[in-house]
Amino acid sequence: MVRYQHKNESGYHMTQLFFDFDGTIADSEQGIVKSLKYAVKKMNLPELTHAQYLKFIGPSILSSLQKFFPELTDADRMQALKYYQDYYRSEGMFQLDVYPGIPEQLQLLNDQGYGVNIASAKPEDMIHEITDELKLSHYFNGRFGATSDERTRVTKTAVLKYALQETHADNRDSVMIGDRDTDMLGGYNNHVKTLGVTYGFGDVPELLGAHADTIIEKPSEIQTGVVKLIG
Repeated sequence: MVRYQHKNESGYHMTQLFFDFDGTIADSEQGIVKSLKYAVKKMNLPELTHAQYLKFIGPSILSSLQKFFPELTDADRMQALKYYQDYYRSEGMFQLDVYPGIPEQLQLLNDQGYGVNIASAKPEDMIHEITDELKLSHYFNGRFGATSDERTRVTKTAVLKYALQETHADNRDSVMIGDRDTDMLGGYNNHVKTLGVTYGFGDVPELLGAHADTIIEKPSEIQTGVVKLIG
């Protein structure tokens, strides 16, 4: 049964789903952490713990740099971001693995008529390049991300707002799917339903604390979670 058509004042519309990328579509820990370590070394900054590096996955790199290295000036943060991006684009971008079961879930959601999109804090051109290389592009109606400078449109709230506008989505009938509190807050701030996943880098307390409406443990449960929220 196709479940995507719901009627509002303007007629029928497609339910839009917005997926985070890192920790939701793919396990990108290796490439991101290596890129961060490269930037930290180039900037002569104190080494972080592995757990601290994992906290960078999800939020924008600039906001995480400010959190973990508050002594950096704006210019220093931009230089660190450049080092990160240089390494990430040349070495780290494809050091990732798509979570098992994700392609099947994306296909199922497409078959059922949902609008399937990406809303990521990664720069939008990176999202396009990565999903093209991984041969995932055909699953997505839209692939939305941060601006290339990671300053103009950078938070998940801002990226999702942009994605909702571009897809002409009805916020009340849309879902943000992600593994971090930033994903849930992005959905909450845009008045869309939120589906948290715990197979990525976040956990139940983090997701619940950021207004997750429903939480699932495995990629194979995504479609079930969407139906629970949308019907």
